Amino acid sequence: MSTPAVKPAPFHSGELLAQQLAGGGPRGFAIRDAMPDQHRDFFAMLRYMLVATLDNDGWPTAAIVTGQPGFISSPEIDQLSIGNDANWLEGIKPLLTQGKPVGMLGIDLSNRRRNRVNGVIDHIDDEGMHLRVTQSFGNCPKYIQVREVEDAINATLIERQPFVSLDNKAHAMIANADTLFVATGSGTDVMAEGGIDISHKGGRPGFIRIDHNVLTIPDFIGNRYFNTLGNILIDPRSAILIVDFASGDVLHLQGRAEVLWHSDETQQIIGAQRLWRFHIERGWHAERAVALHWHLKEFASTTEATGIWTKASTNI
Repeated sequence: MSTPAVKPAPFHSGELLAQQLAGGGPRGFAIRDAMPDQHRDFFAMLRYMLVATLDNDGWPTAAIVTGQPGFISSPEIDQLSIGNDANWLEGIKPLLTQGKPVGMLGIDLSNRRRNRVNGVIDHIDDEGMHLRVTQSFGNCPKYIQVREVEDAINATLIERQPFVSLDNKAHAMIANADTLFVATGSGTDVMAEGGIDISHKGGRPGFIRIDHNVLTIPDFIGNRYFNTLGNILIDPRSAILIVDFASGDVLHLQGRAEVLWHSDETQQIIGAQRLWRFHIERGWHAERAVALHWHLKEFASTTEATGIWTKASTNI
């Protein structure tokens, strides 16, 4: 069994500032520059993974990639590969080129386990895409709803629909969501611990407030790494991905985020320690974009202890 050493100073300037503004960082951390064997084995068992990279204009973009168990592999402790048989969302694979930063979140909704890998695309060949790992760490199971996955029947993709203002479909997906994934980056500066990141955020349906083209999202208690909020402090450009787990529909949003460290609005939602606000600039949704369906089994106890917005979301 290989156990890579913990990095002594794994946080970049934005994360350190976020920790300071929040009143303190983690009591400890286990962020490594390579993957322990249990993480490598975990990724190899997955049927889906969340991926973030940068689009051609330098904006974070988020995606879900799927396949049969084994489509993700780790030939070495500092390498992670995605096979050519993987199923990508439309328009994502062309963005994944040599030298691109990538953030990955492996998550198994059936047991609330999740592990993170960040790195750079080392090369692409006939076997797939190969990542050079720069950060590896686990996350706690908080706010993850338990779901069982199965193959979708008649999962024929309907062409994605772009928009600049939320339409009825996008509004409904946000209002009903209990999970979102957010992609952020640490800007264009070259920083040893920077890069691109994708994080899971969960809550009860209604935990995202919609005010026309602005979303307000609570930040519940977590590991205090502040990967997402720390990135936002450096570069507000962000992306949100929402998957309708029952249908396989996908919603993707890009916009600029800000952190509300001491807003009076925080008191309106139980469990929130602070808020962050997402100003939508563009987006798209696609029906049956993922050839998997998930069946909800139960909400996390941590999710059930949180609240939702008492102020009704505005109409579009």
